Amino acid sequence: MSSNSFAYNEQSGGGEATELGQEATSTISPSGAFGLFSSDLKKNEDLKQMLESTKDSAKLDAMKRIVGMIAKGKNASELFPAVVKNVASKNIEIKKLVYVYLVRYAEEQQDLALLSISTFQRALKDPNQLIRASALRVLSSIRVPIIVPIMMLAIKEASADLSPYVRKNAAHAIQKLYSLDPEQKEMLIEVIEKLLKDKSTLVAGSVVMAFEEVCPDRIDLIHKNYRKLCNLLVDVEEWGQVVIIHMLTRYARTQFVSPWKEDDGLEDNEKNFYESDDEQKEKTDQRKKPYTMDPDHRLLIRNTKPLLQSRNAAVVMAVAQLYWHISPKSEVGIISKSLVRLLRSNREVQYIVLQNIATMSIQRKGMFEPYLKSFYVRSTDPTMIKTLKLEILTNLANEANISTLLREFQTYVKSQDKQFAAATIQTIGRCATNISEVTDTCLNGLVCLLSNRDEIVVAESVVVIKKLLQMQPAQHGEIIKHMAKLLDSITVPVARASILWLIGENCERVPKIAPDVLRKMAKSFTSEDDLVKLQILNLGAKLYLTNSRQTKLLTQYILNLGKYDQNYDIRDRTRFIRQLIVPNEKSGALSKYAKKIFLAQKPAPLLESPFKVDRDHFQLGTLSHTLNTKATGYLELSNWPEVAPDPSVRNVEVIELAKEWTPAGKAKKENPAKKFYSESEEEEDSSDSSSDSESESGSASGEQDEGDSSDDSSEESSSEHGSDSESASEVGDKRTAKRNSKSKGKSADSSSEEESSSDSESESESESESESRKVTKEKEKKKTKQDRNPLTKDVSLLDLDDFNPVSTPVALPTPALSPSLIADLEGLNLSTSSSVISVNTPVFVPVKTHVLLHRMSGRGLAAHYFFPRQPCIFGDKMVSVQITLNNTTDRKIENIHIGGKKLPMGMQMHVFNPIESLEPEGSITVSMGIDFCDSTQTASFQLCTKDDCFNVNIQPPVGELLLPVAMSEKDFKKEQGMLTGMNETSTVIIAAPQNFTPSVILQKVVNVANVGVVPSGQDNIHRFAAKTVHSGSLMLVTVELKEGSTAQLIINTERTVIGSVLLRELKPVLSQG
Repeated sequence: MSSNSFAYNEQSGGGEATELGQEATSTISPSGAFGLFSSDLKKNEDLKQMLESTKDSAKLDAMKRIVGMIAKGKNASELFPAVVKNVASKNIEIKKLVYVYLVRYAEEQQDLALLSISTFQRALKDPNQLIRASALRVLSSIRVPIIVPIMMLAIKEASADLSPYVRKNAAHAIQKLYSLDPEQKEMLIEVIEKLLKDKSTLVAGSVVMAFEEVCPDRIDLIHKNYRKLCNLLVDVEEWGQVVIIHMLTRYARTQFVSPWKEDDGLEDNEKNFYESDDEQKEKTDQRKKPYTMDPDHRLLIRNTKPLLQSRNAAVVMAVAQLYWHISPKSEVGIISKSLVRLLRSNREVQYIVLQNIATMSIQRKGMFEPYLKSFYVRSTDPTMIKTLKLEILTNLANEANISTLLREFQTYVKSQDKQFAAATIQTIGRCATNISEVTDTCLNGLVCLLSNRDEIVVAESVVVIKKLLQMQPAQHGEIIKHMAKLLDSITVPVARASILWLIGENCERVPKIAPDVLRKMAKSFTSEDDLVKLQILNLGAKLYLTNSRQTKLLTQYILNLGKYDQNYDIRDRTRFIRQLIVPNEKSGALSKYAKKIFLAQKPAPLLESPFKVDRDHFQLGTLSHTLNTKATGYLELSNWPEVAPDPSVRNVEVIELAKEWTPAGKAKKENPAKKFYSESEEEEDSSDSSSDSESESGSASGEQDEGDSSDDSSEESSSEHGSDSESASEVGDKRTAKRNSKSKGKSADSSSEEESSSDSESESESESESESRKVTKEKEKKKTKQDRNPLTKDVSLLDLDDFNPVSTPVALPTPALSPSLIADLEGLNLSTSSSVISVNTPVFVPVKTHVLLHRMSGRGLAAHYFFPRQPCIFGDKMVSVQITLNNTTDRKIENIHIGGKKLPMGMQMHVFNPIESLEPEGSITVSMGIDFCDSTQTASFQLCTKDDCFNVNIQPPVGELLLPVAMSEKDFKKEQGMLTGMNETSTVIIAAPQNFTPSVILQKVVNVANVGVVPSGQDNIHRFAAKTVHSGSLMLVTVELKEGSTAQLIINTERTVIGSVLLRELKPVLSQG
């Protein structure tokens, strides 16, 4: 971050130097009259000769002088060819300085920099970490789109570098590459995700900065790293702390419930004495559920507290805004002392801190009252600081301290800074309106200021007195008389206009003075300011209506003067008033109400702070808050969620592993009959509650904490959450789905080996829950065997062979199924959303398998999985997954089973029965059911043997989350008509005409997604229909062929996230030949 700002300063300085250099060269005469400029040129010639020298000492000296020139803001770009020749120097010191130079000028001299790109690539492999980092910095500074792939590769390699300094520079390069080519976002997010797992404090700040720049909305990337970032925060460098704190503030506002709710509730209870029974009941319920702070919420607040002692003002300000936005109201007070400490810094820091204190003091005065004297104005303060301090003092004013403040204000009024003195008078007026006890005192003090020799002070006092008198006009006739006398001496237009307006409003209270004032004003009318002229016209009209005997001729004289005034506003006002008050045959109905119009009771003005203009809508400490307008790149703080999202996404895995190995003897002795029958209840309950839970994404966590540990409550509530919470995860997980689909055939690839065992630890459900599911599964197994005796031959196709583990090798299942078995399986689907929907047989089943566990990682145990595209027999919301286990060793592998599970919120998994033993070179295929909650989130779990446990992942391609649906064209169009607008996504595909034949389109679409074909009456339109496995939402796919070699791909679905991911999966497949 510091290097970026340094480069910016150099650029700006360099620009000035360039201009100066151009002027200089244009003024150099051939005779060399300007010795200064000619010596500069000679100096550069010397540098070029030194750079071409064979001696390293000369080159090093030249480079030091050149970098010194850059630091002073001089332009050294003409030396680029000479410097770039030394990029391959063997001397490390020279090479470092060359890279510093190249970082500065690579963007300006792109062509020359590109010639050395192979050298930079070699330097990325240099044993010296500083050279590797510098090479990456130079490479990312060459802003040419053609080298984007090279930069991308360099960033990926650097992100896996052993040196944290190089990884830090990789994080910096991510932002540069993203600004050059935003289309690389998905690949960059992958690198960010990897770097976020880095445990080095050097990398943390930089990668979070890259996260904020590239994908600030991908909160799901932070879940796993939240606690680590909180714990590393104290040791991260200062600017990294600022970025991380701001990011964690936004994160906390989305993941935790408001800590202010309890306070608000108590206040409401005290205020509302009379309330209905329903309200009483609601409040009683609220009291029954007291607020308890999430431990992760507390962790963030606790770990940032020490940073209030930081020497860096930005860090203190960041912690202060974090406390302000996310901590309980009772704990915010601790930031006040630290903020007051910052007021000893330079004036720029003071200005920012005072702005934030001013915002805070409007809402919570008590925080800064003990430090009142810290906000007293010093004579050395600049005007902007003085004004802000006045604002804060006004906010803190109350009955107890107002007398002290007024004495302080009296001193300020005498200040030589007239702008500040005027602001003080306005402040006195605001205090007078806010605190009724001192209104008279302030008014008398302001009247005394009317005799001040300074015209600006007098003018401001008049304006403020006018506003104060509006609040209680009847009591202050003497003050109005006193102000009328000032018209002879005051020349400031605003003040003169205010006095005239005040006399006009109170003309009946000063009947002798008002006509005389009008007479004087009539004399000077032509020489007055436009603002004053308008008020003279108003005064004349008011006196004509109340005292026409004395003022009739005067008013007509003034109206005649106004009629020929140069300003058209005054001419218009004159005509309007004449028609309104002077009766004639043309005057309309309004003239009867002239007195009511001019002398209507006017509401007293509200003296509000000029500072308080919706500034509190912005996050404290941000540029937007300072400017009071939304700046580019500003990320708004979200409102607190009503119900906290699932906290288990941040769980520490070690704790969960400890749970996994608790004795499970009691759990196995649970009553199986009771558990078996609860399955049907669960299905009924979940279907009833699913519609209610759609509106809130985080509705599950509270139910899970409070409910019992039975399958009913936990499964139901978590599935509710999962059905709507995929929005954040699916978009990011689609790239992983793509990666999986590309590597389907590479079963022995080492990268997939790393992929399968990337998670070091995993999280498990409670043993009692997993055991109770086993009991349920056994019951289902027995029932299936009894009902389907004739179909025993086909059972293996349904992955049911895990009920009778055998050691003989089993061939990979084929997609073909008997019609009777399909009919039985269709009956298992309970959640049809419409009468027109009926689950159909899959059109095509891809037989490519994915590596689950490589034989090298699994110590001889290999596992592959694939999706058979059939309704799952373990649950209607589950996706069926077949796993083939191979023993590649020469010994027997015993007790193969699923260990701890680490599943996202709402996801459920039905595991296979433990396999007692697998013979050497033996193979067995088993089945599992996984409820992915209509998202492409990864299901992480442990595949265990008697001796080992291996972390494995299953991530479904989006097309496998669907079941094919049979429907007519008419029903398709009807459903499509109801899924328009935001439920529709589309894109244009360009491909060769031979790729748009019906058979090719059918083959490509069904290869990507498990969809059914809908009959179409038009040759140019191909329709496909499916429904999501979990929620049963329709997924309608249309490929409409256009003229030429284009087609439009349209997807209609309520699950817009899945729809957009499927669209991106289908587009490249349909486009390619």
